[in-house]
Amino acid sequence: MARNRLRTLLTVLGILIGITAVVVVAALVEGTSAAVDARIDSMASSALYVWPKPLQVSGPRAKFVGRLTDADGEAVLREATNVSLAAPFEISQTQVVSGDKNASTWVIGTTLPYFTIRRFGISKGENWTATDEIARTKTCVVGRTVAEKLFGEGDPVGRTIRVGRIPFTVVGLLAPRGTGAFGDDQDDRILMPVGTYRTRVVHAPPGRADELMFSATNDAAVDKAREQIASILRQRHHLEDGRDDFEVRTQAEMRDKADSIAGMLELFGVGVAAVSLLVGGVGVMNIMLVSVTERTREIGIRMAVGARERDILLQFLVEAIVVTLLGGFLGIALSFVATAGIGRALDLTMTPSPASVAIAVATSVAIGCVFGFMPAFRAAKLDPITALRVE
Repeated sequence: MARNRLRTLLTVLGILIGITAVVVVAALVEGTSAAVDARIDSMASSALYVWPKPLQVSGPRAKFVGRLTDADGEAVLREATNVSLAAPFEISQTQVVSGDKNASTWVIGTTLPYFTIRRFGISKGENWTATDEIARTKTCVVGRTVAEKLFGEGDPVGRTIRVGRIPFTVVGLLAPRGTGAFGDDQDDRILMPVGTYRTRVVHAPPGRADELMFSATNDAAVDKAREQIASILRQRHHLEDGRDDFEVRTQAEMRDKADSIAGMLELFGVGVAAVSLLVGGVGVMNIMLVSVTERTREIGIRMAVGARERDILLQFLVEAIVVTLLGGFLGIALSFVATAGIGRALDLTMTPSPASVAIAVATSVAIGCVFGFMPAFRAAKLDPITALRVE
């Protein structure tokens, strides 16, 4: 290895790249999954969401029936013992204007309990009041991203913005939330009383909701709350079991779905990285075969002075294992540096897991054994007389 530095370096490099790729991909997926889980949990683990869904009617096509209403939410809140809060939710993307600046953003109509259910806070100014909801006043609160687009570094509280053609007074600035669980900017939004939204922004039928949000009395009551919500809505909509025109989802289900996607991505990423390890293993075998050819006379001399086949086999096998182990350890060291840099760049907590490091070391040994065996076996089977004649 010391005499043939370039050959050793090329062998080590193939294993190093493969091991680094496997460990970094595993750490990246794990860090991303943890970040997504944390963001989902930040939206309140006791929250439940109800959406209308397509309902199969006569004929081959499904008809979309949006039958959720404010009255449904009020009935659930009144009758479900495991539900503590309810809020309607309607959303649309709309152009907003302030002075000579404009932006396209999400405008949401809801009620005050929404802020508690989704854990949104006000960092400056104040929220609208129950009186504003009844009177359908033209008031709103804005997210930090919208405020920066329209007002730069200025204070948005008390300023006027135009949503469509209607002027609204900004009464509060939302506390920053950052990126949501699925990559959406939670600060790029404007919230207003749902009655105002329906009459001023989209002219929707009164009482009709795109979505209903609920909060269970506590985290342990989420499953019971879900059953109660479904039962009450079936009664109100006169539905049979299996014919629901709504869908109830919990934070836990969203987290499970995110974890499932992350698991699939990890399998795919590690699979791609494993290909580079396979290529590195083939490289080890080829370079070791070249080494056997170049050192045929050396092998002949060793056999002539008493070396047995198993001695030659062990010599080349150990050499292959040492080279691949060296590549494995260097790859692990590089992966720690790479994960730290990538984590800092992506604002993720990334740390190579002990399991991935152990697998990397075991893989290095396996590659050395598997791909080093053929060259070692070939060297051990050389005829010593023939080997000594090689110049």
